[in-house]
Amino acid sequence: MSDLDDLLAFDRDHLWHPYSSALTPSTPHLVESAGGVRLRLRLPSGERREVVDAMSSWWCAVHGYAVPQLDAAAHQQLSRMSHVMFGGLTHEPAVELGRRLIDLAPRPEGADASPLQHVFFADSGSVSVEVALKMAWQLHVNAGRPRRKMFTILGGYHGDTFAPMSVTDPVGGMHTLFTGVLPEQVFAPRPPAGLDVGPDDPAMVEWERATRELYARFADDIAAVVVEPLLQGAGGMHVYSPYAVQVLASLAREHGALVIFDEIATGFGRTGTLWAAQRCGVVPDVMTVGKALTGGYLTLAAVLCTSDVARGVSGGASGALMHGPTFMANPLACAVALASLDLLQANDWSAQVARLEEGLARGLKPAADLPHVRDVRVLGGVGVIQLDEPVRTAEVAAAAIERGVWVRPFRDLVYTMPPYVSTAEDVATICSALVGAVAEVHGA
Repeated sequence: MSDLDDLLAFDRDHLWHPYSSALTPSTPHLVESAGGVRLRLRLPSGERREVVDAMSSWWCAVHGYAVPQLDAAAHQQLSRMSHVMFGGLTHEPAVELGRRLIDLAPRPEGADASPLQHVFFADSGSVSVEVALKMAWQLHVNAGRPRRKMFTILGGYHGDTFAPMSVTDPVGGMHTLFTGVLPEQVFAPRPPAGLDVGPDDPAMVEWERATRELYARFADDIAAVVVEPLLQGAGGMHVYSPYAVQVLASLAREHGALVIFDEIATGFGRTGTLWAAQRCGVVPDVMTVGKALTGGYLTLAAVLCTSDVARGVSGGASGALMHGPTFMANPLACAVALASLDLLQANDWSAQVARLEEGLARGLKPAADLPHVRDVRVLGGVGVIQLDEPVRTAEVAAAAIERGVWVRPFRDLVYTMPPYVSTAEDVATICSALVGAVAEVHGA
């Protein structure tokens, strides 16, 4: 048995991959190394193949791989300490990262500073959403008016831990198995598709009417409105308008609930502005960030909140937010995150994402003429080919690899979120591979 056969056999028999069966596992591709925007694979046949990563490793490796500046930050921090508990201790990387996140946080137009002035570090995006929901629940308990429910929209995805699962789409989402076990939240209809759908559009008028009516039924029990602004990621890459976000935020504030934005996928420029909140013209009370925060090097997330929220959460009998991950504010992750934020600025992320948007719009356009393609859409550094049938995932992925690209479709979507550093040629390669793979597999 070759070393490759041995590795894949052990993987098949013992390792459980995301959203997969331990009984009938698929065969993954072995990555030997990565650099720039490319992964170096060993295929099950033993062949070595270099492919462009169209996924940014689930949207986080925005600077690509083997990035000298991030490598240097990691090495430098390793020479000091890789980890120290955050309970009772602090360290410079955490302090400086908190300062940077507050400086970058969305703010009202014309304001000198963001109202998001407090930072709670978490060790994954899902945990950051867990913390944000706990903040909302605890704030209302401390105020003497406990509220049990969250208000959100169908089609969302907020993570795989317990509380985030409860605000993920209970019908079309991936957690329907847990119906009856999870807390039951309130789900409004999914807003009409399209970034430019305004308040007078008939579909928006009907959505707003139904959403306001639903909210009114539960208003006294709603602790917070929780949404991914503008773009629902793993729930279907659904793009919707800033006006819908404004409606949802106004409902929360009219009735004393918090506004929570999950910017884990949309933050740090992915949709074209640093935060999707900026395009919506809404500053949330609580905001979660993650994924691109460390450029894909280490797991780290953060929850930002206003001073009012911090006081409300801390003002009860407990006197504290009852949460504390072991790896909270890990120094190594914080140091790399600081270098990643420096690199976003140095590389002019806005221009990078604008180039991605232009290249994706041009390169994916031919897919609209293919059989079984229902929609082609682009928002910032996100390109989507949506089919009218479920994607034959393994076949499309294999066809893309043959064209020099790694892609991981899901549901009815073949999509890409390329690293920001992708060149025009890289983007053209990605688009050609996705269009070609869809034509080959779903063209009949």
